Amino acid sequence: MKRRFRIEGAFALAGALLIVVLLFTKPFIGVADNGDFLRMMNTIGLGYYDAAESYADRFFAFSHSRFAYEPLFRGFYPSSQIVLVLVPRLIGGLLHGSYFDIRLLAAVYALLLLAATWLLVRAGRTLSAAAAVLLGAALLFVFYDIGYVAYFNSFFGEPVSMTAMLLTFAFGLMLAAREAPKNGMLACFFTAVLLLIGSKIQNAPLGLAFALIFLRLAGLRKDQGWIKRCRSYAAAVLIMSVLIYVAAPKELKHINLYQTVFYGVLNESPDVRGDLRELGLPERLEVLAGTNYFQAGTAIKQDDPTLKADFYDRVSHKDILFFYLKHPARLVSNMEYAAGNSLSIRPYYLGSYEKAAGHTAGAVAYAYSGWSEFKNKHLPHTLGFLAGFYLIYYAVILLYYFREKTLRARLACELLMLVGLIGLFSFLIPILGDGRADIGKHLFLFNVSFDMMAVAMLVAVVHLAQRMLGQRFSSFSKD
Repeated sequence: MKRRFRIEGAFALAGALLIVVLLFTKPFIGVADNGDFLRMMNTIGLGYYDAAESYADRFFAFSHSRFAYEPLFRGFYPSSQIVLVLVPRLIGGLLHGSYFDIRLLAAVYALLLLAATWLLVRAGRTLSAAAAVLLGAALLFVFYDIGYVAYFNSFFGEPVSMTAMLLTFAFGLMLAAREAPKNGMLACFFTAVLLLIGSKIQNAPLGLAFALIFLRLAGLRKDQGWIKRCRSYAAAVLIMSVLIYVAAPKELKHINLYQTVFYGVLNESPDVRGDLRELGLPERLEVLAGTNYFQAGTAIKQDDPTLKADFYDRVSHKDILFFYLKHPARLVSNMEYAAGNSLSIRPYYLGSYEKAAGHTAGAVAYAYSGWSEFKNKHLPHTLGFLAGFYLIYYAVILLYYFREKTLRARLACELLMLVGLIGLFSFLIPILGDGRADIGKHLFLFNVSFDMMAVAMLVAVVHLAQRMLGQRFSSFSKD
């Protein structure tokens, strides 16, 4: 037990040191606001610190560490992020009465990431000490990259998705590793799942997959209390998924519909009028093809009252899904576009530094960016590469799956297969739900899934090779 704790503790300590250096020392590193901050800021009662700040300084070019206190719930954006932001916001009022320091929020995300690291390395011990060390080193290299952790100093929902995703599978693998999993660990898994599916509206449908996982977990123990608890959690996750989607602001749904049709389906369409007719929309809307919701100077304004009857009330994401099913080549074309933007962890158009730091507008921090830069510059950004990566990943996991006979081992493999399915879902949903608009940023959870798959595959291959070599040496010794 002592040695096991030393391994997890060592990697958690190393992770803490990395985060302190990257996020809590000068210069301040964060992610600039692209206009999305206000959704959460209005909900939890924060505003911009410098009311006289110019548009150019407030958005896109520079990050900000200080924010002003405002009344709570001036608006409402349904997200599990509210819980994570509201606590440091209230604590911040006691520490800095004149302003909110966003590094208090970064500390919350850091604690979640450190907890996930500790749990994952501990779960790796079920394979071997060498696997745990390899897993810990890979986690530090990949998920502590500045491309990921810079988001901690922002009000974007991405850090909630990342930390919740890692925690969800950390708790899930810990449950699968235990001979007699405890109720407290199951409750932690349930909480992490809620954080994940509630972090963004597009993540809500993931509740269906996790409901099935809870039903599988019911088989780990025979007592009725455990089985009932697993079934109750499955039902709760499904209900929460529905509530999150229903509670989505109508304005946000309109934005997503506009982006999906005009900046997705009709973007570079060979027959705009024909596509409009097939979607049941008037041909007069062809002038909007290739435009996005936030674009100025469109022939018809995005909030024009006539669009309600002619567009927003006449089309849904279900219609778009059926359109793509009838025209798979069009879907593949948009998938190829998404693949070209799929391996950038962070949006390079958003600056990392505060203006006072003296960097040029839009400057991006590259400290500890080995993994994000390798992915962005050296891995092929093609649909073929992603398909090949998926095939190899599932081949490795299925090899383990059919070699193992116990429910616990197979459940661990199913969790790892679910990582890939979440990645696939996260790749397709932005296409079906937001077109090509800011596609790189919307593929953030796909990146998290991809990176989790890469780390898992590395550890699995090395462990499998270690086992095979061990068997050969054992056979050689007997001879």
